[in-house]
Amino acid sequence: MSTAKTSESVSTELVPVKFSRLSRRGILLGLSLSQLVTLAVGVLSVVSALYSGGGILLAYTAPVWVLATCLTWISIAGRPAVEWLPVAFWWLWRTTGGQLAYRRRVVVPRPVGTLALPGDQARLREYTDPDTGAGMIHDPHQQTLTVVCEVTHPAFVLLDPGEQERRVTSWGRVLATVCRSGRIATLQVLERTLPDSGTGLAEWWASHGTADDTWAATTYAELINRAGPAGERHATTLSLSLDMKSSARQIRTAGGGVRGAAAVLRQEMNTLVSALRSADLTPSGWLTPGEVAVILRSAYDPAIAASLERHGDLGQDLATAGPVAVAEAWGRIRTDSAHHSVLWISEWPRSMVYPGFLAPVLLSTGIQRSFSLICTPLRSDAAARDIRKKKVEHISDQAQRAKIGQIEDAAQTAEYHDVLQQEADLTAGHGVLRYTGLISVSASTVEELDAAVAAIEQTAIQASCETRLLVGQQAAAFTAAALPLCRRI
Repeated sequence: MSTAKTSESVSTELVPVKFSRLSRRGILLGLSLSQLVTLAVGVLSVVSALYSGGGILLAYTAPVWVLATCLTWISIAGRPAVEWLPVAFWWLWRTTGGQLAYRRRVVVPRPVGTLALPGDQARLREYTDPDTGAGMIHDPHQQTLTVVCEVTHPAFVLLDPGEQERRVTSWGRVLATVCRSGRIATLQVLERTLPDSGTGLAEWWASHGTADDTWAATTYAELINRAGPAGERHATTLSLSLDMKSSARQIRTAGGGVRGAAAVLRQEMNTLVSALRSADLTPSGWLTPGEVAVILRSAYDPAIAASLERHGDLGQDLATAGPVAVAEAWGRIRTDSAHHSVLWISEWPRSMVYPGFLAPVLLSTGIQRSFSLICTPLRSDAAARDIRKKKVEHISDQAQRAKIGQIEDAAQTAEYHDVLQQEADLTAGHGVLRYTGLISVSASTVEELDAAVAAIEQTAIQASCETRLLVGQQAAAFTAAALPLCRRI
């Protein structure tokens, strides 16, 4: 009797979780490949100078080995200086090439089936599934096919601890289902704040009101039609991206091409819907091309989002869903009616936290933002090989440090324990995913944007997370953080 009560109490208790640390182990003695290259250049310059001419050549080559030493050991914003070189060179290349600004040429017709998006997203193609009517986005370069589903769910923070734990376990089964097939390239969870357009009042009047042409009914209907946005609401979407390279055999069996890929993706869609329903999540159906176009247009032009939602027949065309103008700066990007900045969650909580730890970020009011969680699943065999490789590297590095007399620090020990925990989870039947968290903050002016970014950074601190501004790559980061297209950076 007491044993049964104990097991029941344990099952209704919310269990804290812990995230793996961001690996900073490097290739050799904590140094990355770029650090090893610059360090080798500096050492070779010193050795060559000493063997060739002694002290005088050592003085002449001082700029080389001093610069190499600085690039290797000096850190800027938490990263070695040498790792900023690719970002700086790529930014310089795009600046000289005029790639920081985009203007839509409205008088030039676009090819049929293409999306009017800037940058690398211009190569995306539109495909409508004939069986489900879902709008699928095909990337011919990355060989992916993406579909979007809107999901509704009750407020997680208002549930009792037992129900929260049950839903967390069920969501874990959903992620494990995504990992098992080996055909999914990316799963993206996008949670957005949108201005409430007042459609709830209109829907209530349409279902409960009496339109009898009386003065009261006419006046009430006019007031509802003139009502503007009030407050904000939250919308959640799941985006599923099929890896057409790993699914080549199944695609050929289904007929080949995009049509065959759509048939294979439909199987994954049915599996995901069943898993979501088992987790007490309510998928509202796969979005049509028009509904996807509304999401894209609202991300680039937030001022028109309420009107697009209120009038369902507007903006439902992927050929015109992109922005009219885009201007990228070092730390932000400006689109049609707003300024945006994208933050990267560089460090998840290191201590034990409960599943609702992101509540300060997701429930922040008065800030228009999008939270994107990009999950890259690994097949069980690939994950096992990766874990074995990490274990061997950790053990070899530990032996190397012991040989040269270097002390093992707590961070390296914690990373090794994380690898062992991943191996245990994989053995227990769980899936292994790589998470990338992005937060896109939007505002109408630069001053409001700076204040909103500071507020989001503060809420991230309350959630035990560390965030960094993705400087020099805001355009690519915005498409990954604010658009449900399973894009990566």
